[in-house]
Amino acid sequence: MTIEQVRFDRPLPRIGRLIASGKPIKIVALGSSSTYGAGASTSAASYPNRLAEELTRRFPGNEITVLNRGVNGDEIAGMLARLDRAVIAEKPDLVLWQLGTNSLLRDRAVPPHASLLREGLLRLKAAGADVVLIDPQYAPRVLAKPNVDGMVSLIATAAKAEHVCLFHRFELMRHWYEDDRLPFETFVSSDGLHMNDWSYACLAKALALAIAEAATRPAATEIGMQAGR
Repeated sequence: MTIEQVRFDRPLPRIGRLIASGKPIKIVALGSSSTYGAGASTSAASYPNRLAEELTRRFPGNEITVLNRGVNGDEIAGMLARLDRAVIAEKPDLVLWQLGTNSLLRDRAVPPHASLLREGLLRLKAAGADVVLIDPQYAPRVLAKPNVDGMVSLIATAAKAEHVCLFHRFELMRHWYEDDRLPFETFVSSDGLHMNDWSYACLAKALALAIAEAATRPAATEIGMQAGR
């Protein structure tokens, strides 16, 4: 895995300042079952737990906490309903927001998600947190749904419009399948939907790499990226 595969389009300024000053960092992982850790052998193997380990290894001078606020089966409306008490009340420095999969599985119309997603992003940014969106997983039961490309596109469009980072989980997992030629059984549970210990660990490593790069990115690099667009 290379930084080019997972690099965010934007920096993470709040996390960058906290890393530089050696202060504690609190991250909240908001999402549904693939945040909660469905498909993992233990709760310790969920991506939020693995991410805390990865970031602590990278930044031993900071006390890093990752809170798991994944709820099995949740959709964006449910996440917005619990946003204040489950996320904003924790005063997070960074919010990782995974969404979209359950709406696809239930054949929801994609366009209405745009306004809900924008509302959530505005509330998180108003709370002062850096934000990273995480799009759906590349897995057989997701790929069987006709709206999958529309959902992935909608999340990317929202991230760009609201100037937040996007972690391309769908593309990363597609890369494992199409380019690395890994069978689905390697990184998807037997239910054809949830990730497993191996893929949660890879997701955590990839997120840690992307977060570390974005948080420590020199200002000149960011100016160059903006100028090149």
